[in-house]
Amino acid sequence: MRDIMGMMGKVKEMQAKMEQMQAEIAELTAEGKAGGGLVAVVISGKGELKSLKIDPSLLKEDEVEILEDLIVAAHKDAKDKAEALAAEKTKALTAGLPIPPGFKLPF
Repeated sequence: MRDIMGMMGKVKEMQAKMEQMQAEIAELTAEGKAGGGLVAVVISGKGELKSLKIDPSLLKEDEVEILEDLIVAAHKDAKDKAEALAAEKTKALTAGLPIPPGFKLPF
């Protein structure tokens, strides 16, 4: 019975740590750039677009498709960076747990 109580305590402790980690990840920001910095985006840890900067030299009517592609590329760059930051935080919390490689926690 003591083992069950100890395990329940550990589960509650882990749950509190997970909630704290989720809040920390949500507050993270990551910047992605494309076109040598001509387009830059900042996203939150949840993937929400926070800001978008476009170099004025790209604001030409005949370069709309290039601009669109650069925005998508900058967003992907930022998203990849945010996911890497989240993975680092998650790795520290889940150290020692038998979680399969590539398994993503639900957040």
